[in-house]
Amino acid sequence: MEKLFIKSREKVKLVKTGFIRYLMNEIDWNDRMIGIKGARGVGKTTLLLQIIKTHLQNEKVLYITLEDLYFTENSLYTLAEDFVNHDGRYLVIDEVHRYPDWAKELKLIYDDFNSLRIIFTGSSILDIIQARADLSRRAVVYTMQGLSFREYLNFSKNLNLPKYDLTQILENHLTISDEIIAGINPIPVFAEYLKIGYYPYFIENESTYLYKLSEVVNQVLSTDLTVIKKILPDAIPRIRKLLYVISNSVPFKPNVSKLSEISDISRNTLITYLQYLEEANILNLLHSDSTGTGYLRKPEKIYLENTNLQYAISDKEPESGNLRETFFINQIKKSNHITFSQTGDFKVNEKYFFEIGGKNKTRKQIAGVESSFIAADNIQYGFENKIPLWLFGFLY
Repeated sequence: MEKLFIKSREKVKLVKTGFIRYLMNEIDWNDRMIGIKGARGVGKTTLLLQIIKTHLQNEKVLYITLEDLYFTENSLYTLAEDFVNHDGRYLVIDEVHRYPDWAKELKLIYDDFNSLRIIFTGSSILDIIQARADLSRRAVVYTMQGLSFREYLNFSKNLNLPKYDLTQILENHLTISDEIIAGINPIPVFAEYLKIGYYPYFIENESTYLYKLSEVVNQVLSTDLTVIKKILPDAIPRIRKLLYVISNSVPFKPNVSKLSEISDISRNTLITYLQYLEEANILNLLHSDSTGTGYLRKPEKIYLENTNLQYAISDKEPESGNLRETFFINQIKKSNHITFSQTGDFKVNEKYFFEIGGKNKTRKQIAGVESSFIAADNIQYGFENKIPLWLFGFLY
């Protein structure tokens, strides 16, 4: 355990705290077991180390990653027991899904060591409720998204812009736009964000960012799906083909029978795979309220999860209308419920209707519809119910 302590201290010492993700302020630190799920590359590891440096500096803390070779011969439970015997208070665990019996052992650690607090991260595909051990009533789990447009501005341009909730944006968008534009013109930076701004590692090297992102997608398909969802490796090429077809056609209105034929995947299995790709934060599946509930319901439309993925995995140059809709869904969904709508493009929180378009978009398609709005690209300021699209990137 001594080597693990040394590694832990070195990692915490090196992490920077100049920019901290939105989730830091949303976590309730009173809970004994906290989980953080998220896609590869959204910054979960950095957040863990920042948590230690900013919130737990006066506590006895051990940060570990379950990718460490230490765990090829030692169990997580035994480490926790040894740590508690040395008066350990916080066990911070990264990449929990890398450990075969993570759910069972976390449950035992929680139940057996009342003085120990646990914070862990895992893949976005992790299903705490379906885990074999009953963690659902022990762990409070948060989901971490990639950078919002607001966070990208703060991170890349060294700003300190606040977030706003949806009601504030809908009711006060002119005042909010004034405050933001006083510090920066968001329109040219918005184009940057749509291409390379969603995952924090863009800061390492923008020129290789899209290549790295495509490799991350390959890792999710070949590793996360097989390890966590127990998909057989010979199914991965068919899932990759499925994703290829969708990525070159988004927004995709699925003809399940045709898609099943093209990808050589049965109907029910196909819809299950689509759900897995959504859980992995590669796709967004847009449903209609009228389609009912159930795991195997067909989505009305399929989008890539964020605009950066379009640049990374599609053969085609992204179409502006698709980028706009993908961005809107991605930013809205974090704290709001969004569905497919026959009126306009989207329905949000069961009461707001949105039409997405360019700066010349008119209200023709939503004329006479109560609580309807246009989210328009390439405008600094809105007018009445016409709101700048980029402003919806300030929701978190």
